[in-house]
Amino acid sequence: MARLQFPAGALAYRPELSSFQEGGRVSIVLGRPRFHDAALQQINTAQGAAAAWAQAFARFGDDAVHQAAGRFCVVMVADDGREALLATDRFGTWPICYAARDGRLHFSDRADTVPGVERRVAPQAVFEYLFFHMIPAPTTIFEGIVRLPHGHLLKWRDGQAECRRWWIPQFDEHGSPELEQSKARFLQIVEDGVRREAEGASVGCFLSGGTDSSTVTGMLCKVLGQPARAFSIGFDASGYDEMEYARLAARRFGADHREYYVTPADLVDGIPKVATHYDQPFGNSSALPGWICATRAREDGVERILAGDGGDELFGGNSRYAKQRVFGWYDSVPGVLRRGLLEPALALPGMERIPVTRKGQSYVEQARMPMPDRIHMYNMLVRLGMDSVFEPDFLARVDTGRPNVEQREVWHATNARSHINLMLNYDWKYTLADNDLPKVIGTTGLAGVEVAFPLLSDELTDFSTTLPPEWKLKRLTLRWFFKEALRGFLPDEIIAKKKHGFGLPFGVWACQHPGLKALAADALGSFRNRGIVRPGFIDELLSVHLPAHPGYYGEMVWILMMMEFWMRAHCDGTSID
Repeated sequence: MARLQFPAGALAYRPELSSFQEGGRVSIVLGRPRFHDAALQQINTAQGAAAAWAQAFARFGDDAVHQAAGRFCVVMVADDGREALLATDRFGTWPICYAARDGRLHFSDRADTVPGVERRVAPQAVFEYLFFHMIPAPTTIFEGIVRLPHGHLLKWRDGQAECRRWWIPQFDEHGSPELEQSKARFLQIVEDGVRREAEGASVGCFLSGGTDSSTVTGMLCKVLGQPARAFSIGFDASGYDEMEYARLAARRFGADHREYYVTPADLVDGIPKVATHYDQPFGNSSALPGWICATRAREDGVERILAGDGGDELFGGNSRYAKQRVFGWYDSVPGVLRRGLLEPALALPGMERIPVTRKGQSYVEQARMPMPDRIHMYNMLVRLGMDSVFEPDFLARVDTGRPNVEQREVWHATNARSHINLMLNYDWKYTLADNDLPKVIGTTGLAGVEVAFPLLSDELTDFSTTLPPEWKLKRLTLRWFFKEALRGFLPDEIIAKKKHGFGLPFGVWACQHPGLKALAADALGSFRNRGIVRPGFIDELLSVHLPAHPGYYGEMVWILMMMEFWMRAHCDGTSID
């Protein structure tokens, strides 16, 4: 008989965990969901989220997931173990991992704690980590262990698993909303979201000096009616520090501003801690300054910190959106002119030595590549060449084309037709659900602070899908509507500034600081023996490429180093596959 294995401790302890048993089922919930139905919300308030979910599934069946808003993952298990349902929120901010073995379903909130499963490192997952600098769901680092993708649910019945997407955003690309009303509505939704997330805890916020974090800081000061504690990280390195903008926002809103400048010594101390905290290798280098910032907030008594993630991906703020629009203009050139004149002319011998035509060649090369493949044309592995980076035996065991196949599936799985909304929908998975949100959730968890994302509320997400595409990217102006709505609220200098964030000068410091240089050399010295990357490439990376181009090649050193520290802690002695 097929049974579901649910041993004690299958879910790691979390303060936000609740459970409820009634009517032959047990419900287990992580997070603080809100319910649209008044009766369900009343149960949620009085008895807890698990009791509310139990009632929601009794009333609405699988459609119960549509009754909830906010961050959550929920597990419903029949007492006899034959049936179960696992679901995670729109952006997968409370992850759930599982494995099916011998007619049983094993699950946990971390890939490295799924019970009853032998852990073997999957070569394909290693490749995708080095390609993306993280591992996109549903893949995990372990063979046979799956991470439920964002906005998905899994139904388990008599030994069979069925996974489907329960939340599919619907973009309204033909509406004609009134601008002033939309701006007022936007500001109210943001204020309501910040107020909701500020309740019930000692609260603070990240402040990078960008539009998103500055908006959250300003709104938090407003709803609290007093100076909000705002935490900023700086770097004493040319081109990496934007503390002046954080100070500008803090002065504008009267925030209680707390600054800290990260040093190379902080990295030497923090890199092993951050690398080993995640349940699988994770290479976003801004995780470390985020952890330092969250740690400072916890030391100052903050229990919940508000982050500004989501504004770029909801309203069109990433610079690549404008860049891809420029490439898209090539499609409007008549085919006869493209194939009969432009492309042959740019292919003539010697053209690559002329700066203007060399740029033209690069433009045509990228413009001819369809989306979303074009996004990763300048991926470091692609530019360096797979054969020059990887060991032949490792390369023979992976499908180097799989990332492109999976990205195309995501690109086309939407009702969006405008270029900007297609890119936003793509980024809701690869930038938010798989990268930026795990980064912030992981590092704040390591620091012992709860995190909230008021700019990713269900209300603001749904509102963003109703805006005309040209309000998000107006010609080449990024998130035009977002900036217009906040004009007069944010300082003009912040609205006009270029995006920066918590960029980390790791490559520069790794060439200058002896301790950091030794740490990187030690990690890569061990990684060169794992049969993944060619030892000669690692030697050349450290001795030639990094000193010559620290900003560019520092990223490759970082992702290899973070993987090595993770593997030492989680699976040393475990073979690949």
